[in-house]
Amino acid sequence: MVEEVVQQGLDAAKLGAGLAVLGVFGGGIGIGIATKGVLDAIARQPAIKGEAFKNFIIGAGLAEATSIYALFIALLLIFS
Repeated sequence: MVEEVVQQGLDAAKLGAGLAVLGVFGGGIGIGIATKGVLDAIARQPAIKGEAFKNFIIGAGLAEATSIYALFIALLLIFS
């Protein structure tokens, strides 16, 4: 009886970890869209290259941070 409850809890944790990993894909898609936007902006107006690139790096860092948080949550669910 107790073993079944523990096994169901482990299965739910694995399911939650799988769903949390989906957040990693969101970060990758976000960085791809941001890269496209920066390249389009620089192609239209080359004078803003430095400012656009600086803002892109900040945005890409934030998007990557959300992916790392999602991966961390997934690992916590699996190993705790």
